[in-house]
Amino acid sequence: MSLSVGIVGLPNVGKSTLFNALTKNAVAAENYPFCTIDPSVGVVAVPDSRLQTLSDISGSQEVLPAIVEFVDIAGLVKGAASGEGLGNKFLTNIRETDMIAEVVRIFEDGDVHHVSGLVDPLSDIEVINLELILADAETVAKRLGNAERDAKKGEKEVLAEVALLEELLPHLEAGKLANTYEMTEEQSKIIKNLHLLTMKKFLYVCNKKSGSLNLDEQNDQRWQELVAFFEESGSEYVIVDAGVEQELKDLDDEEKNEFRREYGSQDSGVEALIRACYNRLGLMSYFTTGEKETRAWTVPIGATGPEAGAAIHTDFKDKYIRAQVVAFEELVAAGSRNAAKEAGKVRTEGKEYIVKDGDVIEFMI
Repeated sequence: MSLSVGIVGLPNVGKSTLFNALTKNAVAAENYPFCTIDPSVGVVAVPDSRLQTLSDISGSQEVLPAIVEFVDIAGLVKGAASGEGLGNKFLTNIRETDMIAEVVRIFEDGDVHHVSGLVDPLSDIEVINLELILADAETVAKRLGNAERDAKKGEKEVLAEVALLEELLPHLEAGKLANTYEMTEEQSKIIKNLHLLTMKKFLYVCNKKSGSLNLDEQNDQRWQELVAFFEESGSEYVIVDAGVEQELKDLDDEEKNEFRREYGSQDSGVEALIRACYNRLGLMSYFTTGEKETRAWTVPIGATGPEAGAAIHTDFKDKYIRAQVVAFEELVAAGSRNAAKEAGKVRTEGKEYIVKDGDVIEFMI
């Protein structure tokens, strides 16, 4: 299954720099607003060391990781929902993604202009989220008007939609994200067709800068307020130094680790971001492995055997009979699939089996 993440934020917070680091693609990242005119798209591998281990066991010719598609979307500004800046064009680009990675700047640097003149990450979030909310309110109001006319026919489904929209619209008008409105499973199905921006999952990306005054390192009051917001809203966030990651993007792993030690950072914020996006959408990986290839397949957590098989081909779902399954750790401990079978670690699972992260599966159809 495909996974698309829209990178959004105000101008000059480091979106395109982060995109460069993520994808190793050279897109414009100059220090001025609106330098990104059309969204750039890059496909990024989900970091997973298990793949190489399985490849070594199987002697695979090729290793194919799970992937995430990142879309670099031009900077939003206050008034975007009503056409300010580059306006609704970019709201449309966001609508086409599965989730939103919202970049906020947490560093002070006089050489890098901030569109509002002041570095205040919480204020940035409020501006961006309000624009997304206003766009959703417009979408809901328009649909409500049409649904109210259709409801005169008395159709049960339309009446249910009108009731939901009548409650959701004031929720949005109060400045609240659509995803904070509690819905039943049936209501979620009703609203899905509207593709609301703020129904998407959000991940906040706090961008710092080596050599600058970073709010988190100073435990600045603005950082404290930001963390309080994350905690109170139950939001997930990662901290990244996009500039450092961009400088390291073309180096091998050993060189990257050496440079990170010089910068005082042992971890790859980019890899943490990719994994966080993957996890935020409730996704996991299972594996297929053999002499030809070792591959990670992306499925929702809780997928059954046939549902997981559909990631390969619809026949693996429609004609599913059973699957031979072994846990990654047990296969590694055994040293080979044959040894795992002899040790009784390879199980036969039917249609009701719930696939687990790291399962190594051979489908039988």
